[in-house]
Amino acid sequence: MDRPRYIAVEGPIGAGKTTLARALAERTGSRIMLEPVEENPFLAAFYEDARKHAFQAQLFFLLSRFQQQQQLVQQDLFSQGTVTDYLFAKDRIFAALTLDAAELVLYDRLHEVLGPRVVKPDLVIYLQARTDVLLHRIRKRGRPFEREIDPGYLEALAAAYNDYFFHYEETPLLVVNSSDVDLEASEQELEALLGVVRRHRKGTQHYVPMGRKR
Repeated sequence: MDRPRYIAVEGPIGAGKTTLARALAERTGSRIMLEPVEENPFLAAFYEDARKHAFQAQLFFLLSRFQQQQQLVQQDLFSQGTVTDYLFAKDRIFAALTLDAAELVLYDRLHEVLGPRVVKPDLVIYLQARTDVLLHRIRKRGRPFEREIDPGYLEALAAAYNDYFFHYEETPLLVVNSSDVDLEASEQELEALLGVVRRHRKGTQHYVPMGRKR
């Protein structure tokens, strides 16, 4: 195997997950599976009133991601690789930040039933970025429901991601610091990163791109 067959790209909102996932899929001839962010009918309401709509938004994401993951079980991952812009297991990061205690108990019961039925990736790529960079990228892409995102929430989310992946041991992990590099615009950096992806086989590796700055 010259590269991982199933790659999951992760990171907080605005880290560049979808951009990198698309680029990796294109360069490796892999299928692309994107999380249904804009299909979530509760997301706009969540950003307006997180406390009121968090549970509905979280359950929609959990069940939609599980449904997508079941497609992987039915596919031959060795005939064609797959790249996703999310890791199913990280769904609880958002749940822990947004749900109250009773809701989280119910959510955890459902997650514990679904989680073991999900295929684990061969490699997870975790994109880190500073909060100011995340905010800049979120505003640049211009999704209406993200316009009023709370910087404090985003900072807490990034911290929760860092904590989660600091303890992560489920699969090989590649941590990429993307704060000062535009991976979308730099072909050189994408090719360099792809080379790291192809070589990474076990444990955790940290990678700091050195190409064109934002």
